[in-house]
Amino acid sequence: MALTKSDIVAAVHELGFTKKKSVDIIETLLEIIKSSLEKKEDVLISGFGKFCVKDKNKRRGRNPATGEDLILRERRVVTFKCSGKLRKKINGSF
Repeated sequence: MALTKSDIVAAVHELGFTKKKSVDIIETLLEIIKSSLEKKEDVLISGFGKFCVKDKNKRRGRNPATGEDLILRERRVVTFKCSGKLRKKINGSF
């Protein structure tokens, strides 16, 4: 099951903030992250990871439904690399 924005708002609300303030905090945080990524700035959250925007060149592709060859246009993608701390925490249970 995925963690949703509503779940995060509820967790902030449990810290003692009003529901409206909790929503405002999360919305503001997400807007700051989106704004930085739109400007191609990396977002580094210590102990969590780093979001980066990468440019992808155009390339040849294939429509899986028809098998037709096509050219995929240049685009930007967001990538995430988790921190060593997060990686250890995730893999610590194995």
